[in-house]
Amino acid sequence: MTTLATPAAAAAPTLSPAAIIEGAKRLAAYRAVDEHFPQNARYVGIGSGSTVVYVVERIAQLPRDRTDHVVFIPTGFQSKELILKAGLKLGAIDMYTDLDVVFDGADEVDPFLNCIKGGGACLFQEKLVAISGRKFVVVADFRKLSPSLSTHYAPGIPIEVVPPAAQYVLSRLVALGSTGPTIRMGGASKAGPCITDNGNFIIDAPFQDGFIPASASPRPISPSVDAGLGERVGGSDVLGKEEGHPGAAVGMGVGANEHVEELAKTLKSIVGVVEHGIFWGGDKKPVMAYFGMEDGSVAVRGHH
Repeated sequence: MTTLATPAAAAAPTLSPAAIIEGAKRLAAYRAVDEHFPQNARYVGIGSGSTVVYVVERIAQLPRDRTDHVVFIPTGFQSKELILKAGLKLGAIDMYTDLDVVFDGADEVDPFLNCIKGGGACLFQEKLVAISGRKFVVVADFRKLSPSLSTHYAPGIPIEVVPPAAQYVLSRLVALGSTGPTIRMGGASKAGPCITDNGNFIIDAPFQDGFIPASASPRPISPSVDAGLGERVGGSDVLGKEEGHPGAAVGMGVGANEHVEELAKTLKSIVGVVEHGIFWGGDKKPVMAYFGMEDGSVAVRGHH
């Protein structure tokens, strides 16, 4: 049996904060692949985001007799490039819809394993690949652990919309209680809105209260995960709060897990919405989530 090297612990005191975060991502990705890449895999989904880089890195280290016959299904351009550069066999979700496992990152994960995804504007294809997997595994770093969705990912819920419906969807989101939903812009090198791989717009919709709750009784599998997470997780402040984003200051309210499902269903029902970035029980929440921690450990969350 080939023994794969494990990355060095990420929490050496001489490392910069950025190096600690990258090390944490690698630790989580390596462990997730080691524990969930099937011995006789046929089709494997590869998601998007910075942590997935290390997922592909680990897969490329596996013995070739375990990977040469495997078809890898990307969620977007970035993951397609990662697959090709690693010398792995590329497929497409419109050809393979029964995947053994899907590995992907997340922008935020609550104690119930509900996730917010879509910060990289690949949320529709990410969800399409995720629901095609028999098993969906999330890999992230300590900053993505959250007591309640939209308390640690300040922009709120990404929503992919058909361009002609954007203004209507914005008005409906305001009526639902979203605080300042906005069409995501393309950045310095793109004049105008961000365009998805499917030619659509992304709306980022924060909610201050009333929908997505903090858990009163979370049930993490790993004892290394703090079930009573507060305003600081893993020693890091709430993401985005320093920018004064309204969603970061208040979060999405308190209540029961059912409020996540309520909002997920409501958003999907709006005419013009292609998909939203809530990954929940009805839209394939992960079975396991791996978080690389600042101290070099890996915390695991799962659901029953």
